[in-house]
Amino acid sequence: MAKAKTNYTCTECGGISNKWTGQCPSCGQWNTMVETIVETSVNRFSSQPQAIAQTSPVLSLADIDAIDVPRFSTGVEEFDRVLGGGLVAGGVVLIGGDPGIGKSTLLLQALANLSTVKTALYVSGEESGAQIALRAKRLALQAGSLQLQAEIQLEKILNTLADKKPDVAVIDSIQTIYSDALSSAPGSVAQVRECAAQLTRFAKQTGITIIMVGHVTKEGALAGPRVLEHIVDTVLYFEGDTHSSFRLVRAFKNRFGAVNELGVFAMTEKGLKGVSNPSALFLSQHDQQVPGSCVMVTQEGTRPLLVEIQALVDQSHAPSARRLSVGLEQNRLAMLLAVLHRHAGVAAFDQDVFINAVGGVKITEPAADLAVLLAIHSSMRSRPLPRGLVVFGEVGLAGEIRPAPRGQERLREAAKLGFSIAMIPKANMPKQKIEGMTILPVERIDEAFSKMRELE
Repeated sequence: MAKAKTNYTCTECGGISNKWTGQCPSCGQWNTMVETIVETSVNRFSSQPQAIAQTSPVLSLADIDAIDVPRFSTGVEEFDRVLGGGLVAGGVVLIGGDPGIGKSTLLLQALANLSTVKTALYVSGEESGAQIALRAKRLALQAGSLQLQAEIQLEKILNTLADKKPDVAVIDSIQTIYSDALSSAPGSVAQVRECAAQLTRFAKQTGITIIMVGHVTKEGALAGPRVLEHIVDTVLYFEGDTHSSFRLVRAFKNRFGAVNELGVFAMTEKGLKGVSNPSALFLSQHDQQVPGSCVMVTQEGTRPLLVEIQALVDQSHAPSARRLSVGLEQNRLAMLLAVLHRHAGVAAFDQDVFINAVGGVKITEPAADLAVLLAIHSSMRSRPLPRGLVVFGEVGLAGEIRPAPRGQERLREAAKLGFSIAMIPKANMPKQKIEGMTILPVERIDEAFSKMRELE
């Protein structure tokens, strides 16, 4: 038998090379080239290429009515929040996460709710129908009208979708689906890319909403080619430790809503339940104020969240002091310590500095800078910050406190949860007084430390 011809495809951009290279010639990423079989011209190219959607005449932008995209609810409030208000007809959603974190459970709950008002189809390539029925029984779901198919061949799945015409379909998971048009194994770069493209094209042509489950690599990124994220409308990631009872669902891409929206769930015996007050998860309950603890307001999409930042500063017993950050960017911590020394006169070159965001949340916005510095300063002095204090603000290299977006929403959320003192950038000073809250506007980091000492 003749040896099959192979080439090498980049898992990041989908670029193709005739030989293996350490660096992708298309996107420049390292160690992303994987061997794939060159596919022969079969029924995929036997006819004219299909359009992504129905052909429409060319119109000028002024002649097109700008109307809101109609949505329908999944019945899971936190899931709707991450999606931007609900599912969209013809939309394609890709959801990824670690094994056992709750992807299939959440989608089964959503389909069970949808099946009471719409036609829903669950296509499973990993579990049998009996396993899914057992899970639905364990979760006490009313899913008697939910349609189920255990299949991994793409052509049979498309035929079922064309025959049943469901309003919503779940593909669990895209890595298990294969097409007869390709000779490579399920889960390969070519199969994942082709199956996802065919399902996306079918969704756009028919108006069926398709939700695809994707596996993730050990680094936490979606497995398969990076083009998988580009062709879908929405990309969601499950976050959180599988040993914890709390799960976070974050939107990294959404053509129909805001990105970085966050949904918070608690894993219970009856499945995933939405958490109405997620700020309580990220605040430690202390009987009395402790040094090194500072509460900040971060913005996750349209939702303000209160998160406790904890700092521990200790004398270093090694030649070089340690800098460890959990939940915040490591390089930014080193920069903030340099600002602390230069503009506030507080040196930490001989101190080990440990920073932690309580609850396992990851904070990527720079508005956490002021809270980090206040927590470090509190730990170094062994003096707790005033009770009821909440802060936010970005710290620049010149020592200035820069404003954060949506400052008024952050302050309202803090006031609602009972915080009475807020230290914020002067540019974020609200125009109207917030009842029950004292506002401390600051412009520089040394001014912030001075006001803290006055409150003590």
